[in-house]
Amino acid sequence: MSSERTRTATSPERDRPWLIRTYAGHSSASASNALYRQNLAKGQTGLSVAFDLPTQTGYDSDHVLARGEVGKVGVPVSHLGDMETLFDGIPLDKMNTSMTINAPAAWLLALYIAVAEKQGVKRADLQGTTQNDIIKEYLSRGTYIFPPAPSLKLITDVAAFTYREIPKWNPMNVCSYHLQEAGATPEQELAFALATAVAVLDAVRSSGQVPDDDFAKVVGRISFFVNAGIRFVTEICKMRAFCELWDEITRDRYGIADEKYRRFRYGVQVNSLGLTEQQPENNVYRILIEMLAVVLSKNARARAVQLPAWNEALGLPRPWDQQWSLRLQQIMAYETDLLEYEDLFDGNPSIERKVATLKEGARAELSKIDAMGGAIAAVDSGYMKGELVRANAKRLFDIENGITRIVGVNAYVETEPSPLTAEGIQSIMTVDDMAEQDQIAKLVQWRAERNDDAVKQSLENLASAARTGDNIMEPSIACAHAGVTTGEWSQVLRDVFGEYRAPTGVTSLVLGEDDGADEKMTDLRGKVDAVSQKLGTRMKMLVGKPGLDGHSNGAEQIAMKATEAGIDVLYDGIRWTPDDLVQNALKRKAHIVGLSILSGSHVALVRDVVRGLRDAGAGHIPVVVGGIIPEADMLILRQMGVAAVYTPKDYQLVGIMADMVRMVGDRAGQYRSGQSADQAPSTNDEVAIY
Repeated sequence: MSSERTRTATSPERDRPWLIRTYAGHSSASASNALYRQNLAKGQTGLSVAFDLPTQTGYDSDHVLARGEVGKVGVPVSHLGDMETLFDGIPLDKMNTSMTINAPAAWLLALYIAVAEKQGVKRADLQGTTQNDIIKEYLSRGTYIFPPAPSLKLITDVAAFTYREIPKWNPMNVCSYHLQEAGATPEQELAFALATAVAVLDAVRSSGQVPDDDFAKVVGRISFFVNAGIRFVTEICKMRAFCELWDEITRDRYGIADEKYRRFRYGVQVNSLGLTEQQPENNVYRILIEMLAVVLSKNARARAVQLPAWNEALGLPRPWDQQWSLRLQQIMAYETDLLEYEDLFDGNPSIERKVATLKEGARAELSKIDAMGGAIAAVDSGYMKGELVRANAKRLFDIENGITRIVGVNAYVETEPSPLTAEGIQSIMTVDDMAEQDQIAKLVQWRAERNDDAVKQSLENLASAARTGDNIMEPSIACAHAGVTTGEWSQVLRDVFGEYRAPTGVTSLVLGEDDGADEKMTDLRGKVDAVSQKLGTRMKMLVGKPGLDGHSNGAEQIAMKATEAGIDVLYDGIRWTPDDLVQNALKRKAHIVGLSILSGSHVALVRDVVRGLRDAGAGHIPVVVGGIIPEADMLILRQMGVAAVYTPKDYQLVGIMADMVRMVGDRAGQYRSGQSADQAPSTNDEVAIY
C-alpha cells in the first residue's frame, strides 16, 4: 500500500490545522452558552463571541438607544453575571476566545479576566483576542464611542497590560474585514489596515508603558482579522502581500530582529458581502472558494478561520447552518492532504507579479496616509472614509450595469424553487422579542442586589485613571468585580473623553459617462426636476439610521445616488433615536424618509418612526425601509404603513430612486396641505451632506 493511502489526520507529517471557529452569540448569555457548548462538542476548536449592538456601543440593555437591538446580532453582556453565564462550564484556561468588541474592548476583557479569576484561572493562562480596532469602526462598522485620540489611548492600555499580565493574549486584531465589506480595493484594504497597525504601535512605543527591550513582544502579539472575497487568485496574493509588507514594516520601522515577532498572524472570516439573497444555496460554493484563498498558501495561511452560513443574507443562521460551515472547515483540514505539503505557490511567476503589484499600490497609499500625519489624521480629515465610499459606489455601479456578473443576481437568474427556502420552512433563526424584556429584568435585579458603595468607589477610581492618563485595565477589572454595568463603565469614559461623530464620506459622485447608465440617470434627473416643480421646491430625502446599527454602507450609497439624481439629501450618519429622525424630518421639511437597518431591529424602530410622523400630522410623508428583512417582516412593515421595503436583492439603485420619486410625485398636493405649525421651515434650508 502506498504512503499516500496510509497517512492519517494525526500523522506527524501533517501541519496542525488552523483554529476552527464559528462566529456566534444571540438572545441571551444562557442561550449563547448552550450554542457554544454544542459547537465545541461538534469539533469547534475556538470560540468567537458576537456581542449585541448595545454591548458593542457601551450601553446597558435598558438604554433608549438599545430598544429593539438587545440580543439581535449577538449576546448582551451588561455585567459580570452575564459574562459568567456566557462561559459557564467552559474552562477559560483551556479555551482560545476571540471577542469581536472594539470601543469597550478594555471593559469586556476586564469582565473576561474577572470571570477567569472567579474560576481560579491565572491571568497568564488565558489565550485569545480582543478585536479592539477602533479606526476601522470610524470607517466601516460604526460601533465607535470616543474620539480617535482617547480611543488610541485605550488600545495602548490594553496592549501594555496584556503583554505583562496575559502574554498569550492578542490585544488587538487589526481588522481589514469590514474595510472590504465597505468597498475597499485590495490595495486599500492592505494600506488602511497596515496604517492602523502602525498608528497603534507608534502610540504604544511613545506611551512609555512598555520598555524598549520588551517592545518586540508587543509587536509580536498584534494580530489581524481579514476578509477573503470571491476573486480567488487576488485574495491569495493579497494575503502573501500582507505577510511580506508586515515583515518589512516591523523590520524597517521598528527594528524587530526576531522573525517570530515579525510574523503576520491573522484570522479570517470569508466575505459576507457577496452572499446573495437570490439562489442562496449558491453561497455554499462561494464560502468554500473564499476559504481556499486563506488556507492553500502555507506561507500565508490563516491561524483561525470562521465561516458565515449560507443563509446569512436572509437572516440569523440556525445551529444546523453553522454546523454546515463548521463541517466544511473540518473536511478541508482533516480529509484532504492540504496540510501535508509546502507552499503550493512559491516560485509561481503569475502569483509573484500580482503580489508585487498589490504591494506597490499599498505602499503608494501608505505614503499618502503617512504624509497626512498617519491613520488618525486620515480618519479625522474624512479622507479614508471618502475613498471607501467612492470605491463602494464603483463596485455597486459595476453590478448594477452588468460589468460585474453575479450568478443569480444579474446573471443566470432563472432558477428552480429551492427546497432550502421553500414555503413553510423556517430557514433562519429569529430572536424571541421577550429576550429583550428578560435581559432588562435581570439587569434591574443585578443593580438592586449589588453593593452600591463598592460600585461608586470603583467608578470613581476608573474616572481618576482616565483623567490622569493611568492605565485603565486594573481599575476596570475592579469595576467588573464590584458589579459595574457596561453602560456605567462607558458613561464614566464618555464624561472624561467625550463622544465622537465620524465623517460619513458622502459626496456627489458621477459615474459611467460613456455607458448605458448615463441615459438612465439623465431620465431620473428629469423626473426629479418634474416632481420638484410640482412641489414648488427641490425634492428632499432624509436618509436615517435609527438605533445602533453601524453598517452604513447601504445608507451612504443611497445618499450618493440620490444626490447624483438631483435630490437634496439630508444624512447625518448613524445612531439616532426614532424621535430624533422624526424631528429632523419635520424641521428640515423632508418629502420622503428612507430608513436603513441591518441589525434585525427594523420592526420596533420603524414602527416608532411611522407613529411619530403620524402623531405630528405628517403621515403623508412616505417611509421606505432597506435592510436584511425576512419576508414575514415585510408584511408587518407594509401593514404599519411603510411605502416600500428593499432588501439586498434590490441592487438597481436607479430603479429604487425612481420608485421614491414617483411616491413623492403622487403625494405632491399633500405636502402643502399637510404642513402644520410645528413644521415651520428651518432657518437653514441648505442641503445637508456630511
